[in-house]
Amino acid sequence: MFAPVKTNHFGFTLVELVIVIVILGIVAAVAVPRFGALTENSKINATKDEIARIKTAIIGDSRVVSGGEYTNRGFEGDVGYAPSRLVDLVHRPDSIPSYNKFTRIGWNGPYLDSAEQHYLTDAWQSPYVYDPNARTITSTSVTPNISTTF
Repeated sequence: MFAPVKTNHFGFTLVELVIVIVILGIVAAVAVPRFGALTENSKINATKDEIARIKTAIIGDSRVVSGGEYTNRGFEGDVGYAPSRLVDLVHRPDSIPSYNKFTRIGWNGPYLDSAEQHYLTDAWQSPYVYDPNARTITSTSVTPNISTTF
């Protein structure tokens, strides 16, 4: 008179759990190096874009015209020479007068967005190497270096 006891056991065996963990480990081992390469490529692209913005801030953009005149002349177009340091694109040096709209000479900045001074460092947080005499901006954080001339 004992009735058989029905037991419904739900769950996974230890072997099944180990197999799943091994599969997840293999997927992670394959995915992590690919993710690292994507991160490096995004830093390279961000640095190239920022160097291009700095270059435009220095020499202007001749494609931006309004009323038959260039409206984005850049630091060099307004002052007559390249800045001695990148900070001059955001803060007017004492040696340069403010912009005079009649003579069209003087500092007419800021030429860059200065939020938290991100324009001074590349995507790896290393400072840009700026040489106004050689007219170059270089990021040395990656090999080969990312560089542009203006």
